[in-house]
Amino acid sequence: MALSSRLRALPAPVRWLAPPAALLGGVLLLAGNLGPGEVAPPVPSGDAARYCAALDRALPATLLGHARRDPSPASPYTAAWDSSPRTVLRCGIERPDYLDTDPLASAPEVNGVQWGMGPDGHGGYRFVTTLRKAYVEVSVPRGAYPNYADPLPTVSDVVRRTVPDGL
Repeated sequence: MALSSRLRALPAPVRWLAPPAALLGGVLLLAGNLGPGEVAPPVPSGDAARYCAALDRALPATLLGHARRDPSPASPYTAAWDSSPRTVLRCGIERPDYLDTDPLASAPEVNGVQWGMGPDGHGGYRFVTTLRKAYVEVSVPRGAYPNYADPLPTVSDVVRRTVPDGL
């Protein structure tokens, strides 16, 4: 039995809905695999904006072997690396709520930078500087690295040089 005769044997509503469903599935598949995607850039002001711009200029082109591919829209307050899934840095964010409970309870110090941490809701972690003049957030999705804290030493070195202590 030929394919066309098998298709004609299907009820009319199925024949009518099959092409749009296949097209929608293809579009969703492509959309899920397109580059870095969008990240809402923070909008810091004053000194925080200057510190964040300096941080952006000093960030490495690679992070643990993953090339830097900044998200869109382009901003001096966001950066991303092609880990899979990708690691995203945002500078100048508002103070996260989870730091209000006990900011140092789960706050590792890495290379002189104190980081508050919390789950991202998808099995990964968000790290946020706690004692700096601008809040810097690093989102590390589950599976991006063998250890979720692997990117922190490299990022901490740059934060320590560009974003001063104290809030």
